[in-house]
Amino acid sequence: MTIAPSDPCAQPAPSELADCCIAVGTSTGGPPALARLFSQLPSPMPPIVVVQHMPQAFTRPFAERLDALGAIEVREAQDGDILRPNLALIAPGGKHLRIRRRAGLFRAVVFDGDLVSGHKPSVDVMMKSVAECFGRRCLGVIMTGMGHDGVDGCLALRNRGGFVIGQDEGTSDVYGMNKAAFVAGAVNAQAPLDEIAQRIASHVNRKFLQTSKPQTSSATAEVN
Repeated sequence: MTIAPSDPCAQPAPSELADCCIAVGTSTGGPPALARLFSQLPSPMPPIVVVQHMPQAFTRPFAERLDALGAIEVREAQDGDILRPNLALIAPGGKHLRIRRRAGLFRAVVFDGDLVSGHKPSVDVMMKSVAECFGRRCLGVIMTGMGHDGVDGCLALRNRGGFVIGQDEGTSDVYGMNKAAFVAGAVNAQAPLDEIAQRIASHVNRKFLQTSKPQTSSATAEVN
């Protein structure tokens, strides 16, 4: 997706966002939830990586659909893709996705392998790698879905100092993965689907941008 400079949604991405990441995991009920999320996400955003449990033939058309919805470019991840602000990479169906730092750049690694937490792609595989690469400068989002994939990944994010938002029960088609993560203590805060984009934007501004700027006496208190 190419956004014209005159597009009011198009905002230049500050350099501070290049070393941050948003990791999103979802399953049953995820496609409409992700469509809602990406239609509301503003620019600029850090790099985003997404695991949606979906068969191989469907992830590329799904990424193209999300790409058309809002300010964030979305595409199916390919091995070697470089993560950059305002770009979301969707894990290909039937393959795992993890992030590695190579030659000073964060890159997608797409690979085959055994099922992890019952799935391929696995949220746990992706989120654990994001936690290793980005530490406290990562934000996890665990959404509607059946099972427990993502619990270990969310715990890894929290243990490295990251923050995790869980979709709440009332707006989840299946309160499964996100419930399991919440019960395990891997979620910092729960929110309705229509508030998640605002929560993400607020966290990006306060934790990824404001903390890299000189603090002033007018700074507002953090509210999660």
